Amino acid sequence: MIDENDKQGDATYRVTADELRQFIERFERLEMEKKDIADQQKEVMAEAKARGYDTKVMRKVIALRKREPDDIAEEEAVLEMYKSALGMG
Repeated sequence: MIDENDKQGDATYRVTADELRQFIERFERLEMEKKDIADQQKEVMAEAKARGYDTKVMRKVIALRKREPDDIAEEEAVLEMYKSALGMG
């Protein structure tokens, strides 16, 4: 005799397993997309480098564009103060 609770438990498990599989597959697709985007970013930098741009400086500019202007100004002021204290300029 099959217990009705066992049937219900099996159905719940299948639904949960299907849902879990969907989450994992979605995450894996996003990982693939992230890799594709990273590859495209590398291509952009390689192209810029081939055209004579300094990609190290470009990356710094990109990082600066993500930050708030006040944070940048404060960091630059502290940098200048430290350089001055060390006789660097």
